[in-house]
Formats: sequence, C-alpha cells, structure tokens
Amino acid sequence: MSKTFTVTEFFKRFPDDDSCLDHLMVVRHGKSLDCPKCGKHGKFSKIKKLPAYQCAWCGHHIHPKVGTPFAKSSTALQKWCYAMYLFTTSRHGVPAKELQRQLGVTYKTAWRMGHEIRKYMGIVDGDNGLSGHVEVDEAYIGGKDNVMGRPTINSGSKKVAVFGMVERGGDIITRVIPDVKTKTLIPHIIINIEDGSIVSSDEMRTYKNLPDYGFKHGFVRHNLKQWRKGIHHTNTIEGFWSQIKRSIQGTHIHVSRKHMSKYLGEFEYRYNMRSNPSLMFVRLLASF
Repeated sequence: MSKTFTVTEFFKRFPDDDSCLDHLMVVRHGKSLDCPKCGKHGKFSKIKKLPAYQCAWCGHHIHPKVGTPFAKSSTALQKWCYAMYLFTTSRHGVPAKELQRQLGVTYKTAWRMGHEIRKYMGIVDGDNGLSGHVEVDEAYIGGKDNVMGRPTINSGSKKVAVFGMVERGGDIITRVIPDVKTKTLIPHIIINIEDGSIVSSDEMRTYKNLPDYGFKHGFVRHNLKQWRKGIHHTNTIEGFWSQIKRSIQGTHIHVSRKHMSKYLGEFEYRYNMRSNPSLMFVRLLASF
C-alpha cells in the first residue's frame, strides 16, 4: 500500500500560493505548450503580482485559475490546496468548523469550500462498472434507527434513503434514492453491475427477481439473525454504511437530503482510493 502524503511533504511541495499556481499551470497546460496566440512552442513564465503566465515570444497571458472554482474565490490558493489535503487524509471527513479554524476563514467560506471539494471528489471518482461478486444494500442515514435499523416513524430526523453496491475487493457505488421499491433499485443494479455477476443481498423482496435479469442472486435473512450463508453476506457494504453513519454523527451531526450525494461521493472516493492513499490529494487537485 502506498504511504500517506504527510503534512510535512505537503508544505514542502506547496509552501505558498505561487507553488500551488505553478502546479495548477502544469496540470492544466503542461510544462511547455503552443501559444494560443502566436503558435510558437515554449515555456510560459510567471508574471509578477498576477496569477498568470505569459508567452516568451508574444507576451500572451494564460490564467490557470480561469475555469476552476478558484477563479472567483478570494481565498488564497494555498488554503484551497490545504483544505483538499485535509479532506484526503481524514477518515471521517472535515466539518466546516474545522476548516474555519485551520484556514482562518469565515464559517460561510469554509462551508462553501467543503461542499465544492466534496463535489469534485465525486467527479474524479466517477462510476466504474462492477462485476464478479457484488453486495447490494439500502440504508437510512441521519437521526436515530429503531432496533431493526429502519427509520423510526416519529423521530423528526428526516432520514435519507441511500443505496450501495460494492464489488468484493473492488469499488463501491452509492446513490441517494427516493424509496427502496423494486422500480427504484433494480435499474441501478442493471446499469452498474455486469450481467452474470453474483449479487448478495439481504432478504428484502425488492431483490427477489434479480435472477430474471441475468444475475446469480443469493441472500441472507437478517430478520432471523443470519449474517452469512455460504458465499453470501452483506458485511462489506454494511461496514461502509456504519463508517458513514459514525462520521456524520460524530463530525457533521446532520446532513440534509440536498447535500447527501456530495457526502456519499466523498466517502466513495476515499474507499475506492484506499489502496493508493498517497495519490488521493494529487488526483483531487488535478480534477479542479
């Protein structure tokens, strides 16, 4: 497993705004390029007192931040980079209050930065098709559960229904869903899981017709305290849900339906990059 990108390494690589801007320039345009204006190939040099680079031949300017969330932000670029570093080295997420404290920005700015970073974590992660042996499960996130893990009727917690599919030893895909009906869940399975794959689930009737769609389906009866039946169990996906629930309850307290997909994307990204933690920050910064 790749080692984690340490905070010492971060500040050595990105000691100031200019170093972050240099990295952004290289990622977006390369170390040398053909000038869009004069067409000559060469390196662009940094312009003093401006977040831009100019062609050595004709003086044409390139602004690396244009077209990114940094362009309209008055927050220093290094603070953006450090916020991304915090997100990719935390297991349980980074609340806006923590960003506010560490970056020295207002709560409103920290809140906006956090949501923008979560959005891009979801974008860079994407959705790779699942195959082999896949576990599927639905969950309800936020508020209190009753004994069976279902939403309590009068909890006032406004629970959000979510659905997850995880390939054993591979990636995970999650979705915010309106309900757990067959017409809602089956299309997600058909789109994201390769035909002929083994699918493990719990005993919910929603999954009973999966063999009709070309899947090899097996299930466990949680209502009878059956947690494994041969090769079939949902321990992997349930472990993922448990981590998200602990993180939200301990770090974020509450997440609304409006923003739930961003939080799911954040945790998906960490899970799917778990074998390459040192690349989490680099890939996320490149996505911006």
